[in-house]
Amino acid sequence: MIVHFIGAGPGAPDLITVRGLEIIRNAPVVLYAGSLVPEAIIAEAGDSARVLDTAPMNLDEIIDEMITARDAGNDVARVHSGDPSLYGAIAEQMRRLDDLGIAYDITPGVSAYAAAAASLQTELTLPNVSQTIILTRTAMRSSAMPEGEELENLGKSRATLAIHLSVNNLANVVRDLVPHYGEDCPVAVVYRVSWPDEQIIKGTLKTIRDLVKGSGITRTALILVGHVIDPESFDDSRLYAPDHHHVLRPKKTAGS
Repeated sequence: MIVHFIGAGPGAPDLITVRGLEIIRNAPVVLYAGSLVPEAIIAEAGDSARVLDTAPMNLDEIIDEMITARDAGNDVARVHSGDPSLYGAIAEQMRRLDDLGIAYDITPGVSAYAAAAASLQTELTLPNVSQTIILTRTAMRSSAMPEGEELENLGKSRATLAIHLSVNNLANVVRDLVPHYGEDCPVAVVYRVSWPDEQIIKGTLKTIRDLVKGSGITRTALILVGHVIDPESFDDSRLYAPDHHHVLRPKKTAGS
């Protein structure tokens, strides 16, 4: 028996991996994360599968379902949204499974920040603009941020920021970042990326709060901050430069 942690992707049913979908189709037990996982993916579970929404369940209740499956010799598909390595709350589940001697594995998924970049049709690492992406959040009702990871500290890098779980904290996000990025820095707020009701709101650190307030968006949105979102200019990558040679593209000699 094994518990399969699966990243279902950001929302579009066809953005789950082939591996993850096959596990769901064959699992006798499917535990999934409520409204964050599309119904079309859960509908792929077998007719006889035990399928449970874990949104109203606490950790003990979720682990009890895994123990019951273990005792019956049934594998479990534990389906999370996005990629489970980011704010997936899988570490505490795996710790419990380690204590119980229950085996598990992880199937990665498409993260919201990658899906947002695709919707924006932008590359998040542009030469001479930004070569670093910081994935973070801010502290509201959830766990406090570790010392040194406060947004005002991360902003000193001027890297591209993908800020999760923070659209209700947008005023503080703007306050903490303006000193480092400037009021004219581009911002995109992407709501329910890849879902049918996806919305993209683009502005600057000066305008984004009013734009989002007018939209009524209060949850399930990712904030992207950085000049890669609307670059004035950027250099071509050296990867395909004619004078950039490597083992797969050796330097051409005269006459070749």
